[in-house]
Amino acid sequence: MTAGVASLAVRDLLRGIRRNGRVLAALPQAIYLEFADPVPEPRVITISPPDAIRLPNAIIAGPWEARPGIPAAGSGIPAPGSAECWAGGSRVLAAGLDIRIVRWWDPSPVFGPLSRARLDHGSGVLARLYAAAEHAPGLAGQDGPGRLAACCASGDLAGAVEAAEHLVGLGPGLVPSGDSVVSGVLLALRLLGGAISGGTRAVWLANWLSAAVTSDAAQRTTTLAASLLHCAAKGQAAAEVSAVLFGMAGQEPLEPAATRLLASVQGVDLAWGLVAGCRAALLLSVS
Repeated sequence: MTAGVASLAVRDLLRGIRRNGRVLAALPQAIYLEFADPVPEPRVITISPPDAIRLPNAIIAGPWEARPGIPAAGSGIPAPGSAECWAGGSRVLAAGLDIRIVRWWDPSPVFGPLSRARLDHGSGVLARLYAAAEHAPGLAGQDGPGRLAACCASGDLAGAVEAAEHLVGLGPGLVPSGDSVVSGVLLALRLLGGAISGGTRAVWLANWLSAAVTSDAAQRTTTLAASLLHCAAKGQAAAEVSAVLFGMAGQEPLEPAATRLLASVQGVDLAWGLVAGCRAALLLSVS
């Protein structure tokens, strides 16, 4: 048995009655567990070692070694006999790990009133770091992200909803690039837009986009990405994304946080969404 620190986003699932689930994937950097209806979102829990990206649905546990029955890295498919897991009573058993939750962490960053000038500067810095990142965005060359950004900035609700719905599930992998872009936009609109003067329209837009992309996300994208979209809709972010948001607000150093986020393709797509959402929030807040 090992101790774990779990996100408040999955507290109801972890502290409730024992529920059976299945292992979506068991990789060196994370184990993904899915629990079926009627469990509320997020229905996917991520178990990660301390040095991995801390997703908003994550349990952070001690490092683990490869165990019999866990597939090789990159396969994404658990071997027979390793697919069952369960959670409940502040405990999780999966892929040979027995984790007892001893502490909780909050994936919802809280901001006081923010300066428009500081946010404008922060979004510009993140945009420059994003442009110089080692990884290219997953949807490079496609017009979907740009259309979403333009519609959000102009306050075109119908166009923004259509563009966001088009991006859901777009791209390969457990978390398609389109979902990461949309998540970044939602987080910036809600968290940064809600903390600047006149940011009501940004939050209003975030509410509509959140309802649109989460209504049928489970049918349009992967179960992990659907859970992350639900988290973003509630203002729940990965710890590395929260650090970047605080950096954009001038409350923490931005460059180190951005460097860590941009180390992966998913992080690059999230950063693009954060920049687009922040710029839209600033434009929407102008009287």
